Amino acid sequence: MPSKRRLRWAALPVGVAAAVVLAGCTPTELNGFLPGFVEGGPAATNQTERVSDLWVNSWIVLLAVGLITWGLMGWAVIAYRRRKGQTGLPVQLRYNMPIEILYTVIPLILVLGMFFFTARDQTEIETQWENPDVEITAIAKQWAWDFQYNGEEEDNSDAVWTMGIQAQPDKDGNIDKEQLPTLVLPVDQKVTIHLQSRDVIHSFWIIDFLYKKDMYIGKDNTWSFTPTRVGEYDGKCAELCGEYHSMMLFNVKVVEQAEYDAYLEELEAEGNTGDINDAYDRLGNFPGTGAATSGEHEE
Repeated sequence: MPSKRRLRWAALPVGVAAAVVLAGCTPTELNGFLPGFVEGGPAATNQTERVSDLWVNSWIVLLAVGLITWGLMGWAVIAYRRRKGQTGLPVQLRYNMPIEILYTVIPLILVLGMFFFTARDQTEIETQWENPDVEITAIAKQWAWDFQYNGEEEDNSDAVWTMGIQAQPDKDGNIDKEQLPTLVLPVDQKVTIHLQSRDVIHSFWIIDFLYKKDMYIGKDNTWSFTPTRVGEYDGKCAELCGEYHSMMLFNVKVVEQAEYDAYLEELEAEGNTGDINDAYDRLGNFPGTGAATSGEHEE
């Protein structure tokens, strides 16, 4: 039987090789091939790395469980295979209490552990800024997006906005991204986005930010984060919402503060001011609006 010293010497080159391989990995590879990471730069938001860590660590645990399971299955196939000359069924074993306890407790521990880390990270991600630097309302509609940059007035009369149209593919299916609705965000600023729907259920998803939130009818959702890398990103609706769901795309531009301020001034100069939250809202009969429902009739 090899000594412990020999085992340590055998493990050394394996560890060195693993370290060399990991050192050569790109940020995308180290983060489970998820988007949102670039060589030599920060993650897309302050939350992106938290999401990728949960993803990668979950896969490591699952792969370890898989390797052990596949190994035990292979061992059982070989150890208990039918030998030459054997006939009939092998000896049947039942009620092995220690083993039954083992394969009940271990999965329970794994499920509880994953639940704990998922709940911990989701709670952190869902924590809203008390005093955000920027407040934006993203309004989903079949099949495009409106973005309102909220102001400081209580009635939002000093807000500025853009209204977008759905993607317009050409005869070859190519989409001109310049025509898509664009959400502009300032880098390294605390951003809170209020998510609203004008019609059906949608889902707000900025792909590289590794997080999405559904937009329910009559219930506004909110997402707080800090963009940490200047750049352009893709966004889309992630909830099937009708015939042109696949055309419900938008751009995201994370820019420096000066460029962001200049963009808001440009919208104001174009006359895109005021509150558009309820513009073209198709939920006119929603309870609480004061409108008559289909079951009510005027006297």
